This record gives sequence, structure tokens and C-alpha cells, in this order.
Amino acid sequence: MSRAQRSRGGRPATRRPPASVAPQTPERPAAPRQVRRTLLRTGLVVVLTAAAAAATALSALVRAFLDFGAGVLALVSLSAAVLWGLTATDRRVAYPDHRLVAQGVHRALGVAGLGFLGLHIWIKVAEGNTSAAAAAVPFTDLDQPVLIGLGTLAGYVFVIVAVTGVARSVFVSPGRARVWRALHMTAYLAWCAALLHGLKSGRVAASWANVAYIVCLAGVGVVLLSRLWLPRAAGTGGPAPRSEKPRSQPYTPPPPPSATATIPIPGRGFPVPEPAPPRLPERGRQV
Repeated sequence: MSRAQRSRGGRPATRRPPASVAPQTPERPAAPRQVRRTLLRTGLVVVLTAAAAAATALSALVRAFLDFGAGVLALVSLSAAVLWGLTATDRRVAYPDHRLVAQGVHRALGVAGLGFLGLHIWIKVAEGNTSAAAAAVPFTDLDQPVLIGLGTLAGYVFVIVAVTGVARSVFVSPGRARVWRALHMTAYLAWCAALLHGLKSGRVAASWANVAYIVCLAGVGVVLLSRLWLPRAAGTGGPAPRSEKPRSQPYTPPPPPSATATIPIPGRGFPVPEPAPPRLPERGRQV
């Protein structure tokens, strides 16, 4: 045994590789990772591009639909609001419980009509069909001042009617109630102006738009005529007939009850009268 083996405890020495030489491991190709990353990035770009194109196409479709149909939807909603308003005030059709429901539907349709009206004005100004000044000031449009002005006036009247409808509690006194009814009645004139504006201004209306206009006109006309004419012809509806007692006759209160009047006992009727007690002879008088 050599001296080196003795110094290490008698075990034979093993040869180690030099420290500068690292163990050789098989290298993995880096190409699959790069390919996957490239595919993911490409797919993400394609998806985002398709989503943007779809959103653009959808936005174009929505704008085109609003350009054609926002005004029609506004007129249909406001016409339905007029119909439900007439129904809510007709005692022959709606009972007191149903009138509350009809009033709620009337207000909801009015709000929807004003919303579509705002969209109609915005899309027309955005598309360049009219100017913001012509939409705000009546009869200032350069191409069609009368027809566009009628639409502007109708919009203002509908807004005023909606505001006074919300503030109905302010018009409680008889004088203010007449003012409220007069303002509310102007909605019929505004509706007629809006109908004329929708039929004559702008492009030629589509067939479905013409059908919607005809249905609105027929519905409001039938309900309004039935409201005005049928109560007079049939004698029903409206306030109850007054008595034929002349107003000049003074009011005479009923006579007060006499002292000897018999008062009925609650739940028992009139009491049975008891017999009168016998009269006693007076003193100092012979019987």
C-alpha cells in the first residue's frame, strides 16, 4: 500500500475530473417555446382585431338604426303615452285601482319617448343632417325650416308637459289645476306637429315606419273621439248629473227632535213604553 493510500485511511484514491470542466448535459431546443409565444401573440392580435371590427360594425349598425328609427320609436312611445293618459282619465274603461296602473304606464312611456327623442336629436346632429342651432332654435334650419322647426317645437312642448306632470302636486288649487290641464292639452298639438315632422322631413319613410305612423294616428284618434263623443251620445261617463233643486231656494235646517221623542236603543230598537203610575188624591179634597 502506498503512502497516499495510508494517509487516506487505507482506501484507494479515486480520480476526480478537474474543477474547470462542467458535466455535459443534453441541451433542449429553444425553438418550441418561441413558436408557442409567437402563436399566442398572433392569436391575441387576431382576436382583438376581430373584436374591434365587430364593435365597429355593430356601432355602425346601431348608428344606422338610430338614424332611421330613433325618431319613429320616440313618436310611437309618445303616442302610446297619450293613449294610456286618455285611458287613465276615462272612468268608463279604468276603475280606480286600474287608473293607478294606467298612470304608471303613461309616465313610463313618456320617459321612454323623451329618451328616444334625445337620441334622435343627437344622431341627427352627429350625422350632419341638421345643426345644433337648428335643433335648439325653431325655424332656423337652412334646408327645411318649417318641418325641422315643428319638430323642435314639439320637443319643447313634450318636455314642458313632462316637467309639469312630475310637478303635479304644485297645481293643486282650482286655478292652478286649470293651468295644468291647459298645459297638458298642448301635448295633442305637439303630437300632431311631431307626426307631420316625421312624415315630411328627411328621407322617404320605410313601409314599417309608415305603418307605425298610421297605427299611432288611428289609435289616438279613436280614443280621443270616444272620449269626446260617446259620453254625450250615450249619457254615460263624466260627472254625475246635478239635482234639479234651484239654487235660489234658501237652506232650511231640519227641525230639532222634540223632548218627548222616543230614542231607539242601539241593537234593541224602540223601547216599550211603561204604563203611567196612578194619580194620588190631593189633600183636603174628599174622595
